[in-house]
Amino acid sequence: MSGPSKVSSEPITEHRQLVEAIARGSKPRSAWRIGTEHEKFVFGLTDHKRVPYDGPAGIRALLEGMQRFGWQPTREGDTIIGLNQGDENISLEPGGQFELSGAPLGSIHETCSEVNTHLAQVKEVGAELGLGFLGLGFDPTTPRAEVPWMPKGRYKIMRAYMPKKGGMGLDMMVRTCTVQVNLDFGDEADMVKKLRVGLALQPVATALFANSPFAEGRLNGFQSLRGHVWTDTDPDRTGDLPFAFEPGMGFERYVDYALDVPMYFVYRDGRYIDASGQSFRDFLQGRLPALPGQAPTRTDWDDHLTTLFPEVRLKRYIEMRGADSGPWRRLCALPALWVGLLYDDAALHAAWDLVKGWTAGQRAAMRADVARQGFATRTPVGPMLDLAKRVLAIADEGLRRRATGCGTRLDETCFLASLHEIADHGRTPAEDLIAAFETRWSRSVEPVFREYAF
Repeated sequence: MSGPSKVSSEPITEHRQLVEAIARGSKPRSAWRIGTEHEKFVFGLTDHKRVPYDGPAGIRALLEGMQRFGWQPTREGDTIIGLNQGDENISLEPGGQFELSGAPLGSIHETCSEVNTHLAQVKEVGAELGLGFLGLGFDPTTPRAEVPWMPKGRYKIMRAYMPKKGGMGLDMMVRTCTVQVNLDFGDEADMVKKLRVGLALQPVATALFANSPFAEGRLNGFQSLRGHVWTDTDPDRTGDLPFAFEPGMGFERYVDYALDVPMYFVYRDGRYIDASGQSFRDFLQGRLPALPGQAPTRTDWDDHLTTLFPEVRLKRYIEMRGADSGPWRRLCALPALWVGLLYDDAALHAAWDLVKGWTAGQRAAMRADVARQGFATRTPVGPMLDLAKRVLAIADEGLRRRATGCGTRLDETCFLASLHEIADHGRTPAEDLIAAFETRWSRSVEPVFREYAF
């Protein structure tokens, strides 16, 4: 989740301005970049418990320790709630999950180097504090009631609102971690095609990255419990956006969707004002109950867009959101998958040919089933495993044609190696975790903190 957007006092009074705000994201191909975001659980090395904000080995101490590397603090009042360094940001998820929002970079080689640098930094500081970092999609041991909450104003509002809309919204907030990639588009038509392909194929990413089969020390019945959680969080702002496949899809249609998603808050003068359940359409007319007579600013619109959680989210770029967080190697594999599919014209065309005949019902069934069934999920072209192999082949060719090298590496296909290995073995990462739990771990999840920590 994001913090408050960069402040813009530009007043918004017309629907047209909202459309233009997103359309400004259109860029020539030469300016397309790759932004990788990933979250990880922070735990105590001795007791494997989640870490509170305060205390000598808490999240605040971790944020303070990171400043030795040049990170500057982001604050709400006097409270440090994140860090920034140039175009990179470190933020806190509601349960203290530690997130890097990477800079927009030109290649996967660069973004992977950024990931490696970040993980080396947090490991150095964490070792001094007795903290470890775990890349899974769902907390394997901690009950929701025992997760410490972070002191961020927006989370207080969301915490009160979530249970009104779904059964697992609070689990989403404090017990899940994801990895995602943010990508650019050339114009409206390019955005629509990328959005549609991304939405249709998001279940493939969920299967390839599924690694959240544990909860509260037991098997939970899912391969990606994180993926399942999103199906019972808030139907107003989640899902696979069937309207995106309808005629007339474009920037304006997405704006209309966003306007119909109830608000959470407005950020004013360093504090969050509760506007949960209220309408941005009313805000445009100066009729928002939380701020009567006031019109929104560009910042308010940007903030509202961060509170939409579809499987693919549109802002001034496109966010791919369907994967569990995972170990070091797979953090670079997700951008490789989507860059290979979406940044090469031939690959994008091949991917669209693959999915364009699928119905809304078929896409919805895949999304509903993949969290539990993984590679056994039925798709319009056969088992999910077969679809995943076809998608990886398209991504491979897309990366080869991009031919973006680094040093002695001629392209970025090397970053797909971990996903090819998963598909070749025919087992999701979750199935490997389940096998370890049933055999060499003697039905204990505790070894995951040793074997799967960064």
